[in-house]
Amino acid sequence: MPIVIAVLGILILFVLIARFKLNAFLAFIIVCLFVGIFQGMQLPDIVQSIQRGIGNTLGFLVLILGLGAMLGKLVADSGAAQRITTRLVDAFGVKNVQWAMVVTGFIVGIPMFYSVGFVILIPLVFTIAISTGLPLLYVGLPMLTSLSVTHGYLPPHPAPTAIAAMFNADIGKTLMYGIIIAIPAILVAGPLFARTIKKVEAKPLKEFYNPVLIPEEKLPSTAISILTALLPIILIGLAIAAENLLPEGILRDIMMFLGNPVIALLISVLMAIYTLGIARGKDMKTVMQSISTSVSTITMILLIIAGAGALKEVLIDSKVSEYIASSLEGSAVSPLVLAWLIATAIRVSVGSATVAGLTAAGIVLPLASSANVSAELMVLAIGSGSLMLSHVNDTGFWMFKEYFNLSVKETLSTWTVMETLVGIMGLLGVLAMNMII
Repeated sequence: MPIVIAVLGILILFVLIARFKLNAFLAFIIVCLFVGIFQGMQLPDIVQSIQRGIGNTLGFLVLILGLGAMLGKLVADSGAAQRITTRLVDAFGVKNVQWAMVVTGFIVGIPMFYSVGFVILIPLVFTIAISTGLPLLYVGLPMLTSLSVTHGYLPPHPAPTAIAAMFNADIGKTLMYGIIIAIPAILVAGPLFARTIKKVEAKPLKEFYNPVLIPEEKLPSTAISILTALLPIILIGLAIAAENLLPEGILRDIMMFLGNPVIALLISVLMAIYTLGIARGKDMKTVMQSISTSVSTITMILLIIAGAGALKEVLIDSKVSEYIASSLEGSAVSPLVLAWLIATAIRVSVGSATVAGLTAAGIVLPLASSANVSAELMVLAIGSGSLMLSHVNDTGFWMFKEYFNLSVKETLSTWTVMETLVGIMGLLGVLAMNMII
């Protein structure tokens, strides 16, 4: 019966979001009440469980997501993203423009939310495709693959960060493992796949092809742009190196403190305020307005994550997760594969990668402790599954379709296949990494 209740809860979530277009946060709370009531929880206990789930989830994530949004906004508004793109295209040359777009998407995608990175970089993709005469999808798909992978696999993005917090996974290790797994996934689903779809004719709609490009002389330098965008990864990477290589002492403690994800992002934001703002002649008021705008854009994302955290807590407190875990204990299927399959099923049903990842995490959470499996790899398995089979119930599907002026059939044969390749390659990478570590 607990499994039936969990399945019905997910179906209700799907119907409320997909059919009735109800806000995802409200849908999560309704499903929390449904699961709690039908599992026999006392009504006050359900409310307390929801409150506890929201509090535990947001306590850590508000800092990470808030600082990450600030950094992404500063990188975008200053023209650093534009500088990175144009400089990499110049360095790689027209023949290797795909690789330039992959690197651009990866660098820009780490500090920037997917939808923001999409909107910021698409005009540059259009400009590069038109100036080089190359097919639009050949140029654009590799960049979007990088953006998608960073969004689904890597902290400080919402879903992987939240899932890592649920599993008590080390953020630094999740990031490093994620980068290793992301590279082959991006190469296969991006440049290699894009070479097979040259016959699909994409062209920008007039209303979307209106690139607001900053004059070259007003852009920050390449070194400052790349260093500022990648500083969180550099600091986190140095902390991991210090933890494994340095003896215990003050230097090791300082390095690990600076590489704490919250501190690394705080340092990066403060650096960006100076290098991409004050040092470029902007006054503090203008820079702070940009930061305020960035935070307002993640409010609903935070609420959706909070709702998913509440559902996770209700699933645990009502013993649904425990029942599911115990029923799967004897299964010959790897917990990593099970986590990936559950995330895939929810992704296909609900559409949102964030909702799919967080809901799947709540269901399979006990598997991480009951099975001898890396919490970091569980995070990445769920992240990979949450990107699978994007179709008509996913906003990313429609953004891609409209910006590239494609039919639904063409979008399914390009965007959906790309996202599916990303998900499959992610699972293969996770399984390979599991054999190594």
